[in-house]
Amino acid sequence: MPREIRIHDTRTGERTLLEPREPGRVGIYSCGPTVYNRIHIGNARPFVVPALLKRFLEHEGYEVTFVANVTDINDKIYDAARPLGVASDQLAGEMTRAYFEDTDGLGLGRPDHEPLASGTIGPIVELIQDLLDNGSAYAVDGDVYFRVRSDPAYGSLSHRSVDDMDQGEGIEGADRKEDPLDFALWKGEKEGEDTSWDAPWGRGRPGWHIECSAMSEQTLGVGFEIHSGGNDLIFPHHENEAAQTRRARGAELSRIWMHNGMLQMGGEKMAKSVGNITSLADALAEHGRDALIMFFVAGHYRQPIQFDETTMAQAAANVRRIREAARRLAPGPSPADLAPLKERFFDALADDFNTPIALAAVFDWVREANRREPGVGDADLREMLQVLALDNLLDAGEADGEPDAAARELLAQREAARAQRDFAEADRLRDELAAHGWQVRDSADGPVLVRAGS
Repeated sequence: MPREIRIHDTRTGERTLLEPREPGRVGIYSCGPTVYNRIHIGNARPFVVPALLKRFLEHEGYEVTFVANVTDINDKIYDAARPLGVASDQLAGEMTRAYFEDTDGLGLGRPDHEPLASGTIGPIVELIQDLLDNGSAYAVDGDVYFRVRSDPAYGSLSHRSVDDMDQGEGIEGADRKEDPLDFALWKGEKEGEDTSWDAPWGRGRPGWHIECSAMSEQTLGVGFEIHSGGNDLIFPHHENEAAQTRRARGAELSRIWMHNGMLQMGGEKMAKSVGNITSLADALAEHGRDALIMFFVAGHYRQPIQFDETTMAQAAANVRRIREAARRLAPGPSPADLAPLKERFFDALADDFNTPIALAAVFDWVREANRREPGVGDADLREMLQVLALDNLLDAGEADGEPDAAARELLAQREAARAQRDFAEADRLRDELAAHGWQVRDSADGPVLVRAGS
């Protein structure tokens, strides 16, 4: 009998049964980064959670479409490009490529669609026009604003009183708004903004919130199953997304709103504005992708998690424990009496994607297998770890801790690049090695490869 899958829905505050629009098909939309700088390890969590959720849902027999957008039109990009003396679209393009490279290092594959805001201008303009046509928006001097009070359900996602809300737009456009609560759907072209587009109400560019409403609708339609993202986006971003779609389409954008907690460093949310950040590229280089994935799954997605030496040391130890167990296992079916531990693993994921409890089932399975003679079949363990994107830990070469030919070739290429003083290429090769779980360390005999965290 198929498992019932329940996910905590921010709007209802309850675990909600996953009930697809079309039997057997699930759409997931995750809000991706604003590409004005390289992403940090905290930005990776909204990528990792839905990517692993997709693996679980596919294991359960669903056909899953995972969409993660890229916000490449935003005030932050203009502001970051200006002091660098580069065009905003050039900076956005460079940072988008860096984002793809950095997240590739997680070894989770790419989302099925990765729409760019800059590639969705037509649908954005059409959606704004629909809101203007039904009176949910108004145009003033080239700007367009959403009438917040036109939506009776506004505040239902963030559970806030409308009168207590602040859109975070400061004084920008305050003299043109009918109501301070209203927010920008389109911003007229301003001095110092070097990228803009034509629209019926004037040349300019879209606001942040309308971009995601249009991109998600274009890829998944209205009423898709799961909208994910960091809980820092609940208000105003996701509240506004939901309101725009309700008023334009007369339907809810998403059936379930699934929000992950923040990464913390030094007790504070990891953020560029605070300055307590570690880039994803640096984290991969220092710890390796296996330890990073282990770190993420060790905490429940809805809770904050602390990124520090202690938590990463524990993640590295957990990786080593599985690699060591792999030496005692053999390919083939697992003992029938260990099957309940596998069922506990998948039942935990079906109950609000509880990866910590699922991971505990993995280590209970490992402990039981270690008590037996070598040669226990690894099929159950491999099936569980595949959903967590950690099944590579069972591969013989990796279990033995010896670099394979591909890793040794990357090391040789890196040393050649360093000899030619091509440090950018050397760093790229270092990051590629890190993505495969290897660190480069100096020894008396020259550079050697060691497992990250070892």
